[in-house]
Amino acid sequence: MYDNFKIKPSSIQQPKLNQVQNRIPSGGGFDQLLQQQLYQNQEVKFSKHAMERLETRNIKLTPQDMARIDKAFNIAQGKGIKDTLILMDDRVFVASVTNKTVITAAVEDQLKENAFSNIDGAVII
Repeated sequence: MYDNFKIKPSSIQQPKLNQVQNRIPSGGGFDQLLQQQLYQNQEVKFSKHAMERLETRNIKLTPQDMARIDKAFNIAQGKGIKDTLILMDDRVFVASVTNKTVITAAVEDQLKENAFSNIDGAVII
């Protein structure tokens, strides 16, 4: 009865990626958790400009300092901050939270009579 019935592989339609993605809820739940996990596993980076500032201003960072900076990024990210000013002891870092990248660094001497722009939040650690 069904001997002449054959399925051609080309006749089977596979769902397209965007059709599958549209079925995944966004704005919370799994999507938000995945983004947080990816962010937390990303290492703190320093821009070329920041590396130059660290060197010329003789700013030394210990592994403990790096852990504190990483914590500051996580706090800022949790608050929805995109660009932050991180105050740590007598040092200041301007950073892109989205890219987890320190953009510039300064010490107490450079902070007097100085203004920081293009930030939307600050973290004091």
